[in-house]
Amino acid sequence: TWQRKKARREKMRRAEGKLAEEFSAGYYGICTAGGMLSAGTTHLAITPLDVLKVNMQVNPIKYNGISKGFSILWKEQGPSALWRGWSGKLFGYGVQGGCKFGLYEYFRKIYSDVLVDHNRSVVFFLSSASAQVFADVALCPFEAVKVRVQTQPHFARGLTDGFPKLYASEGLSGFYKGLLPLWGRNLPCYAAGAVGTIISNPADNIVSSLYNRKADTVLQAAKNIGLVNLFTRSLPIRIMVVGPVVTLQWFFYDTIKVLNGL
Repeated sequence: TWQRKKARREKMRRAEGKLAEEFSAGYYGICTAGGMLSAGTTHLAITPLDVLKVNMQVNPIKYNGISKGFSILWKEQGPSALWRGWSGKLFGYGVQGGCKFGLYEYFRKIYSDVLVDHNRSVVFFLSSASAQVFADVALCPFEAVKVRVQTQPHFARGLTDGFPKLYASEGLSGFYKGLLPLWGRNLPCYAAGAVGTIISNPADNIVSSLYNRKADTVLQAAKNIGLVNLFTRSLPIRIMVVGPVVTLQWFFYDTIKVLNGL
């Protein structure tokens, strides 16, 4: 019928504009590159907020408010302090974003084939969570250096001198001591807006505590911070950051896919 012919013509038209077939190696490559660009640039843009957030978590008495915290950082360390750790944000979250979005597409194909009769939301959730597990393994070393650079002005200037210094002092385990709370921080962020932020806030505080040697274990860090502080410390600034960053990542990522005909 004319409807089937129209559908075939539309399918052919779409195929002509694609740079790669869906679920091919080229497709995953474009998705990975798109994820790197979208995640790396959005996280780079919010570096000043991230610097303040981490310092509020590590030294809550001194940095006890957003405006006051920015003022202290500016006066004591200069405007460059607000961009400390930018390389960790750009490259660390670029690598994480590449893994997260590229593997999301990969797992979406696998789960779609296996869970044929299941709700698509279940497939999307499992794909996101599976991708995030691997993405955080890739992010963890960058996060370990970034947190120290942002909170310890004399530790290192960035990734190039921070990586060897951290390895020399703590070995390989120093890069991954925050992996479990990092999963606890990032996995809930697929939940909507502030809900995911509130749920993940305790894990985010624990990450900062472990990487600043405020505690040696997750349980010790949680005990030192306290139950109430786990949920409230740095929460306002995280709500300001997490929702917009996640939204912008998906917007840029989907834009890149559309521009490539995917």
